[in-house]
Amino acid sequence: MDKRLGNYAFTIGVIIAIVLGLVQLGTATPWLASLLVVLGMIVGFLNVTGKETKEFLLVAAVLVIAAGVGGAAQTLGDVAYVGIYLKGILAQVLAFVVPATVVIALKDIWNLSQNA
Repeated sequence: MDKRLGNYAFTIGVIIAIVLGLVQLGTATPWLASLLVVLGMIVGFLNVTGKETKEFLLVAAVLVIAAGVGGAAQTLGDVAYVGIYLKGILAQVLAFVVPATVVIALKDIWNLSQNA
C-alpha cells in the first residue's frame, strides 16, 4: 500500500506541476504549490528506496543545478510563445522534486550513519 500511495503522489504531483506551470489558478495556486511540496515529501518517504536512492539523487541534483545555476529556467523563458509556460512548468517541477530530494538525502545519510 505504501508503494502505491507513493506512486499516486508522484503522478498527482507531476500533473499538478504541469497544470500550475501552464495556468495560474488564482487563489488556488499557492495552495496547490504547497500541496506539491507535501507530495514531494511523500514521494521521498515512500517511493525511492535502496538502490534507487543514488540514481534519484544524481538526477535530481542535475535538474536543480541546470534549472538554478545553469539558468535553464531563464533560457526556456526566453523561447518565443511557449517559453513562459516552459519556465512555469520547470519552476513547479522543482517545487515538487526538491522536497523529495531533501527527504531522500536525509534518509540516505541516516542509513549511512546506522551502518557506520
